[in-house]
Amino acid sequence: MKKVLYSIAVVVLAVGIFFSGFSYGKNSQPSIEKITGLQNLEQGKNSNVDFSLFWDVWARVQEKFVNRGKLDYQKMVYGAIVGMLNSLGDPYTVFMTPQENKFFSQSLQGNLEGIGAEVGMRKDIVTIISPLADSPAMKAGLKAGDQILKINDKITVGMMIDEAVSLIRGPKGTEVVLTIGRDGWTEAKEFKITRAVIIIPIVKFEMKQAANKPVAYVALYQFTDNSAAEFQKAVQQILTSGAKGIVLAAAISSVLIRLLF
Repeated sequence: MKKVLYSIAVVVLAVGIFFSGFSYGKNSQPSIEKITGLQNLEQGKNSNVDFSLFWDVWARVQEKFVNRGKLDYQKMVYGAIVGMLNSLGDPYTVFMTPQENKFFSQSLQGNLEGIGAEVGMRKDIVTIISPLADSPAMKAGLKAGDQILKINDKITVGMMIDEAVSLIRGPKGTEVVLTIGRDGWTEAKEFKITRAVIIIPIVKFEMKQAANKPVAYVALYQFTDNSAAEFQKAVQQILTSGAKGIVLAAAISSVLIRLLF
């Protein structure tokens, strides 16, 4: 009987040691080796930076997040990059997703279809930076600083800027409903706006008087593919205008952190 109990004890101990070793091996596995669903994990890695904490958190999310079956790994990577650049404290150093880059490239062409406004993130809220002159956005009454709370029936909380822009943009003649919050209002209001072809102003030329002398005033609003050609046109007008002076205003917004829609 004692031999049987001894044999059982040995087996139990052996099994216990095996599972303890298995558990230890699993838990001591390098964080990066626990990651699934990603490629090029080591490419471009800085040998002087310990990424183990980052991958530990990533692995925990994959294993324990309540909606882990719906994780968007690409969106998580983009979010990590955005967070890294935000830590620099420089509003001009930003990351654009492929969709944001597409919108930005379209805006550089000088025209698009939408409501005609600049939008950015202010305190993690999609915000109107400025409506363009004579645009549907301006005619509808949108103002700089307006917070976009909903786009049609979709709440913008947690929404990335490229998703917001893609929802607001659309073919000319179609409508979009924006729910807007504004300082001084007690409740949000809805704005129904009809989309149109938006011509983004590039160069504005006009003659003004200064000390009873004609002065050429040239304002450069955007750097686009057409900027050089438009500026040359303004220069030709100045040469034949009889202007006694020139004022050049570079009224260019920080386009890298704003998207036109």
